Amino acid sequence: MIALLWKLFFTFFKIGLFTFGGGYAMVPLMQEQVLAHGWATEAEIINFIAVAESTPGPIAINMATYIGTETAGILGAFFATLGVVLPSFTIILIVAKCYEKFRRSFVVGGCMSGLKPAVIGLIASAVLSIGGTVFFAGGVLVSLTQASFWLSLLICVLALLLAFEKKTHPIALICLSAALGIAFGYLADLPVG
Repeated sequence: MIALLWKLFFTFFKIGLFTFGGGYAMVPLMQEQVLAHGWATEAEIINFIAVAESTPGPIAINMATYIGTETAGILGAFFATLGVVLPSFTIILIVAKCYEKFRRSFVVGGCMSGLKPAVIGLIASAVLSIGGTVFFAGGVLVSLTQASFWLSLLICVLALLLAFEKKTHPIALICLSAALGIAFGYLADLPVG
């Protein structure tokens, strides 16, 4: 058990240390590491993301806590969460201490300019990977013939329209999406005929 707790800590420490751009940029690395260690399947990771997004707080911390809990209980949650938070906490203390000295540095500005496109790429990678798993879990041709694909697509398009066109509050979108998912899931389980 102690070996598992340390493995959780160091894995999430590495994720927190080598990922820039916030929680969404951590998702691809987190996904790769969790799958590599066998702590979850691809489908379970999608569920982790859904739960992490639906609860208050940063997604990376929520996912680390959730994965730690599923892997090793409360202690797993503690070690995984501590691991993902500690690098950022340490780095921000150092940056705050040195900020005035390096604020106008050409090198620091260049690093920040270089990191922005990389962060966008990491977030896009997470979107494509998760989207592929959500929409095309059984393969493209099989998915196109299943009602769950079309229902998921409908919920996604509706959420995007409400978010961008109507400026609907994110909490309302989460509640609406959950209600539609439950309703569609219930309707899919009803016997035909």
